[in-house]
Amino acid sequence: MLVLNEADTRAALSWAPLIAAIDTMFAADCVTPVRHHHTVEVPGEAAATMLLMPAWVPGAYMGVKILNLFPDNQRRALPTIIGTYLLSSGTTGEMLAMVDGGELTARRTAATSALAARYLAHEDAQSMLMVGAGRLALNLMQAHATVRPLERFAVWARDPDKAEACAAAARALGLDATATADLAAAAGDADIISCATLSNTALIQGEWLRPGTHLDLVGAFKPDMRESDDACIRRASVFVDTRAGALKEGGDIVQPLRSGVLDEDRILAELADLVGGHHGGRSRPDEITLFKSVGAALEDLAGAILAYEQTSRETVA
Repeated sequence: MLVLNEADTRAALSWAPLIAAIDTMFAADCVTPVRHHHTVEVPGEAAATMLLMPAWVPGAYMGVKILNLFPDNQRRALPTIIGTYLLSSGTTGEMLAMVDGGELTARRTAATSALAARYLAHEDAQSMLMVGAGRLALNLMQAHATVRPLERFAVWARDPDKAEACAAAARALGLDATATADLAAAAGDADIISCATLSNTALIQGEWLRPGTHLDLVGAFKPDMRESDDACIRRASVFVDTRAGALKEGGDIVQPLRSGVLDEDRILAELADLVGGHHGGRSRPDEITLFKSVGAALEDLAGAILAYEQTSRETVA
């Protein structure tokens, strides 16, 4: 069985091939049962979350991700997301690979947002605001830069030191990035806004968004969490990665639905509709688009297959 650690997984999942693999998987005959989502109490700390996410392509591959999310791990200088992906043959059930789940999750999440941006963001988008400075931030900036000609990046975080550190790390990767303390001004200046936080209250205000903005919401993965306010929902054309996931788990969708701010028929499409050509995505230059991602097991399967096949080819060579 192939075992891929964090560095191996990162090396095997370059952005363009990963985005293409996820695109293909959304159009494929992939079976994705409802994931198991469990709250795990941690005495004296914020509750943790355990996710079990299976998926398979009949006759090809099958796999499951076991993912633990511990919000207070930052106090211990440990990753918030820790997990493992188990990839098996869809023909024999033979275990083929064990892939680092944290790195797989971080990269497939960013790649999925970039795939959505290919349909929803301006073709000539040049500026991006990254809200949040955690593990996903650098991945999201790099992935979006793969599909759009981004030239400038701003990074905002509740902790200014973390925003500065993230911007410095982005510059080391060749991105023109600076930290900002003025979230409203940065949001009003951005062609793409990507949020990857654990916020329980709205950070982005709809009144800040200029015409043509694309809002990418990656965090707030529980119904009681939120990164955008009602004005964002009212002003935007709304898209999701999967209806089943977003309608159940994503607070930026669940809360407006409950309050009546959003009707289900205003969710124009899920990612499979965009990939399959059933919806054209952005329809005009001044349209504000909003994409809510909660993650789908088929994205993990696509990444795990790519990592396994890529590493196997290199090993043989």
